[in-house]
Amino acid sequence: MTRYRRDPEAIRALSEEQFRITQQNGTERPGTGALLNNKAPGIYVDVVSGEPLFASADKYESGCGWPSFTKPIESAHVVEHHDTSHGMIRTEVRSKHGDSHLGHVFPDGPVDRGGLRYCINSASLRFVPRDDMEAEGYGEFLDQVEDVT
Repeated sequence: MTRYRRDPEAIRALSEEQFRITQQNGTERPGTGALLNNKAPGIYVDVVSGEPLFASADKYESGCGWPSFTKPIESAHVVEHHDTSHGMIRTEVRSKHGDSHLGHVFPDGPVDRGGLRYCINSASLRFVPRDDMEAEGYGEFLDQVEDVT
């Protein structure tokens, strides 16, 4: 069983934008995230801890300007917090072990897929392509990623 943790070396290696978002609860500008239009099969992991967060099979185009997912790859890796910042009432999502700010979850996702929209900052994620998952220690999640056609 892999142990995920908040890695100080990974935090030191973050770009200024990644640090602002994951450690200072920032948000990237809509439409600017590097992973917004990624359609490759694989998983998305926390840039700080490496814990698996979302699968490409659960990613969809919501039109909100940030990568959107219908559910976490493992719900235990995503923690929800009540967020009243910026004069809004929202539900913030953070990685459990890395304690990275990821984004927010909203109840306006596809109804046929559970009705949730996890609106996530690209800067908080690292994409692991399907072909690299086994070598990087994420083989147990291959069944949650669509087959390459």
